[in-house]
Amino acid sequence: MFVPHTFGISLLMLTSAICWGSWANTYKRVKNYRFELFYWDYALGIFLIAVALAFTMGNTSNDASSFLNNIRTANRSNFIYTLAGGAVFNLANLLLVAAIDMGRSGHCFSGFDRNCDGNRRGFKLCAATEGECGIARSWGRLRRYRGDPRWQGSRKPDESQPVRLPEEHRDLRHFRNPDGPLGSVRHSRDDQGNTLGPYSIGVFFTLGALLSCLLWNVYFMKNPLVAEPVNFGEFFHGPASGHMLGLMGGVIWGTGTVFNLVAANFTGVAISYAIGQSAPMVAALWGVFAWKEFEGSNRQAKTFLGLMFLFYVFAILLIAKANTAG
Repeated sequence: MFVPHTFGISLLMLTSAICWGSWANTYKRVKNYRFELFYWDYALGIFLIAVALAFTMGNTSNDASSFLNNIRTANRSNFIYTLAGGAVFNLANLLLVAAIDMGRSGHCFSGFDRNCDGNRRGFKLCAATEGECGIARSWGRLRRYRGDPRWQGSRKPDESQPVRLPEEHRDLRHFRNPDGPLGSVRHSRDDQGNTLGPYSIGVFFTLGALLSCLLWNVYFMKNPLVAEPVNFGEFFHGPASGHMLGLMGGVIWGTGTVFNLVAANFTGVAISYAIGQSAPMVAALWGVFAWKEFEGSNRQAKTFLGLMFLFYVFAILLIAKANTAG
């Protein structure tokens, strides 16, 4: 099993932040394909890449830590905890994708996260990662809706109000990290007899997410947040580009998640997750430079954006410093 052995290698897991902050671009490029249908491809993509990484990077040796040997010896309860964590994550993530459909990716990634995991050094860093609030403040200065063909014939939000779904989704968002505050997955890794390794967690976490689509996504198809109900038969008539982008989005997010779990083996969850939570900065960069989401904003909004980027860079420097401090 490949795991990093130096902090310098672990920092390469900044890939997780890039992946988490970039996958949503795949949906923003979709044309004439409902997010409820897109999500089936996405959920399949995160599972397939987790399996692929488990059988390659996670199975490089034949010792007890290798993927196949690990799942043979791990306690059954650990699989249950991990599957349950994936199911809860999936509900939160469905709301996030819906929010992206309704608003802007930069705003949807705003919010506060804490995951200190009892790690003293990590605790000192958590506040620093909260610079992402700058995205929400900047977006609040715009508060203007842009037309999108996918809204035609659907319920449009009140243009005088910001999109509320991302805020309502924030509490569930804590579950999105596989080592989130409520610890269902952490429980399977740390506390219950023969534990799961990072690649095993990745596989069963994403499997839980995929299987839970039979409950969560079917519900959203019948009771959509926007537009009219959609039949599963339309999935098979969707554009090939929509299917490919959905799979690609899942592969990008799944890669970032597995890399973050692997990095946590060396750095600890708090530091690994703090690095991963640079994702809103990455999403904001896409929003600002690729999608022009803040075009036309005033000077105060641009100031908030600049400060957000500055604080994120400062937070990453603090993470590096904390790992070398006593």
